[in-house]
Amino acid sequence: MSLLWRDRIESLLWRDQIQVFFAPGRVDMVRTFRGIKSRQSPAISKIYEYQQDTAMWKTSLQQLEQMIEKENAASDLKGAELIITLSNHFVRYVVVPPQQEITNSAELLAYANFSMREVFGERVDSWVVSISDEDPYQGTVCAAIARNLYNEFEALASRHRIKLKQIEPYLTAAFDQWCRSFNDKRFWFVVIEPGRLCMILFSNSEWKGIRNQRIVHSIETELLAALEQEVINSGYREPIEQVYLFSPEHPDLDLTIDKGWQFAHLPTEKMPVPLHFPSFSYRS
Repeated sequence: MSLLWRDRIESLLWRDQIQVFFAPGRVDMVRTFRGIKSRQSPAISKIYEYQQDTAMWKTSLQQLEQMIEKENAASDLKGAELIITLSNHFVRYVVVPPQQEITNSAELLAYANFSMREVFGERVDSWVVSISDEDPYQGTVCAAIARNLYNEFEALASRHRIKLKQIEPYLTAAFDQWCRSFNDKRFWFVVIEPGRLCMILFSNSEWKGIRNQRIVHSIETELLAALEQEVINSGYREPIEQVYLFSPEHPDLDLTIDKGWQFAHLPTEKMPVPLHFPSFSYRS
């Protein structure tokens, strides 16, 4: 369910790519060198304390700028494409139910903005909204990020003479990585980061609900509570609900079959984690 800000045009094969994971307290970066034989540089990670009294993204943006400056000094980045996977801390979501009467993308985006406003109010005026690949029968996932953060990414790319190719939420980037292995008619997909969980429900060929919340106490307790609340909201429950769980920064998370929930931990052997995604181990 590709959900992107910026264009959906295929990358030019001769352009290098800078892939970034951008979150509060960490930035991960990998460079792919294009040529006759494509190769990737080792992943670089910066993990740090961020200022609580400023916007969460400001320190991360400073770290990303320094990483790009260092990479540019080592090897010219001019013309490279910047691809950013954005932590769910910075994204707000809604699911738009199937709208078969809507006939084009412009109408769907307008309806998605309306749906966002119903949930989040006037804050939507300062956000940039995007929608997933439209399907009149499945519904649409809608996401929004702060316009000033979006503008800062554009300005950073311009300063370093690189192209801001795309920004994608962590939830949908992770989902797209593994969705081909999901054969269930109904399942939950959950991404857990430090201090946040984000989940989406797919049932009977439709997107049914989405939840993005802070984690304050025990991950296990809050995850099970959130799933219980959302299954009630969905109006239906299977005897055993299937949950696909991606939590690379919490390798010791222990969730087995409990209260009707069956957890499958990602990644799979055939589809590993993208190199720029975060991991538990510190990479330098």
